[in-house]
Amino acid sequence: MNSKLIDASYFRSCLYDGMTIMFGGFMGVGTPALLVNEIIRSCVTDLTIIGNDTGFIDTGVGPLIASGQVKKVIASHIGTNPETGRRMIAGEMEVELVPQGTLAERIRSGGAGLGGFLTPTGVGTIVEDNKQKITINGITYLLELPLKADLAIIQASIADTSGNLVYHLTARNFNPLIALAANKVIAQCEQIIPVGQLSPECIITPAALVDHLYAGEQ
Repeated sequence: MNSKLIDASYFRSCLYDGMTIMFGGFMGVGTPALLVNEIIRSCVTDLTIIGNDTGFIDTGVGPLIASGQVKKVIASHIGTNPETGRRMIAGEMEVELVPQGTLAERIRSGGAGLGGFLTPTGVGTIVEDNKQKITINGITYLLELPLKADLAIIQASIADTSGNLVYHLTARNFNPLIALAANKVIAQCEQIIPVGQLSPECIITPAALVDHLYAGEQ
């Protein structure tokens, strides 16, 4: 059962200008660097990317920012990537900053098929700009809308050939969450093993959510 295993050429064929891509990782930890490099090689442009942060200039999605292929970033912070800040200030790239918990819940809502959720986080700050406010029992909430993507790129430690995934320590972070909220999910895997060798209790992302596995150029 190797039908989910793809090569770099197939991955690049899944990309197109103007698409929205979610990526896992926290300051680059858990971000699939090989897949990021293939996005750069594909030369697709006008991308919207969604993830926790933009890492460092040479780590995580930092190289993709530097390549100039990204039109918009939706993240909780820009990380320690000066190129993101430079492009944002220069008006070369749009950056939507979202409180981290709100970002995670917006992605979860997208994956769960919800229309949004109410949160008091951001009330009275610039976060509330252009958002609907609802007061319930004397408490004001912001209506936050769900986030979805055309593609989620995630990094797993171990996958079986059917696509069940296990993550390594904190590299788990946003990866399981974004696997729920994209039309297509592609996992970069450090190791791929036969079905039956993973304990069901260890599986974090089930195979039903994963479309393809990538282990490097074939």
